[in-house]
Amino acid sequence: MSLNKTKNKKSKKTLFRRISDWLHLWLGIGAGIMVVFIALTGCIYVFQAEITNLIYGKQLYVEVPKNTKHLPLSVLKSAAEKAMGGKSISFISTYANPEKTWEFGTYKGGNPEAFFYFDALDYYDNANVNPYTGEVTKITHYKYEFFNVVKMLHWSLLLNHPIGQQIIGWSTIIFVILLITGMIHWWPKNLKKSNFDKSFKIKWTAKFKRLNYDLHNVPGFYALLISFILALTGLVWAFQWFHNTVYAVASWSTTPPEFKTFQSDTLQTKGSGFDIAFEKAKALYPKAKKIAVSPAAGKADVIYAYAYKGEETYYDSNDMQFDQYSGKLLNKRGYQSKNAGERLIGMNYDIHVGAILGLPGKILAFCASLIAASLPITGFTIWWGRRKKSKP
Repeated sequence: MSLNKTKNKKSKKTLFRRISDWLHLWLGIGAGIMVVFIALTGCIYVFQAEITNLIYGKQLYVEVPKNTKHLPLSVLKSAAEKAMGGKSISFISTYANPEKTWEFGTYKGGNPEAFFYFDALDYYDNANVNPYTGEVTKITHYKYEFFNVVKMLHWSLLLNHPIGQQIIGWSTIIFVILLITGMIHWWPKNLKKSNFDKSFKIKWTAKFKRLNYDLHNVPGFYALLISFILALTGLVWAFQWFHNTVYAVASWSTTPPEFKTFQSDTLQTKGSGFDIAFEKAKALYPKAKKIAVSPAAGKADVIYAYAYKGEETYYDSNDMQFDQYSGKLLNKRGYQSKNAGERLIGMNYDIHVGAILGLPGKILAFCASLIAASLPITGFTIWWGRRKKSKP
């Protein structure tokens, strides 16, 4: 009698449902470890700014003097270069917040054919400088810094070979399939109270098997949408074809916008427009929370400057180019002039880490990542329990 009941119960499932369940089971078992790894490293990285500020607050923030006028940017740049052994500054981040130190970074690649991340990077250092006194308060070697290593693990398993991002990318695609098939498996047959409770509530007083089943189903449903968004934004970096598809769908064009390049006037080599360019950038965007500057690298190169609406977000940026000798504004491209594809791609990082919604967004990204990391574990436990039960 019980055998007949079991057969009838199995036969009620449609072919589509059986295929979906099969994919959910075996893809979950096959890629479960990678899903846990990707989700946990993402989870750790979400609050990197808050944790860093908490640990190194005294070195990253300064007391504001009565005279809040900062030293010329060129003077601060020279102080940072001296503190870092004469290495040329590659990028600078200045902040409207008067208490924050300004950041001066320097970067040099290593062996481009190296297999591992550490061999492919010579140095990546950052100096925090008091903008009022020029004192270097902290030097960070990002090559070995904890959160940067976590980010590179999340990005490519610390590999400098395309295989690293391919593994991460295909694992993420499998995770997207698991989310879709999981939703199909979760979907209640009807809205009776018993089915409703099983789908939306965790029975904390139940025995281990039922509790584990609820911990797989219920949090998985609540984290589904956020997890789906996090996975898709991750795929933008993993695969160029996915990046191009997102751009094309958003902008209704497969042709990227023309990037206008300018050159500095090399006949004016006696001048120094670095400070002039920075002051002009501040005047152009007085409400910017952060202005980043990249000094000219070559004799004819220009100074690049970017004004950001937020301290930690990158999507709402206004781009500028200045002559390195005279400080003349050569080109300006505001956020509003960018097409929908550029805006969406520009938002990708901010969406992926939740920063686009501020602290609430980061909390959502953290919780969704933590739940995503738990799903392969609770799912495997469900399968293992059924496997043991079916052996007798």
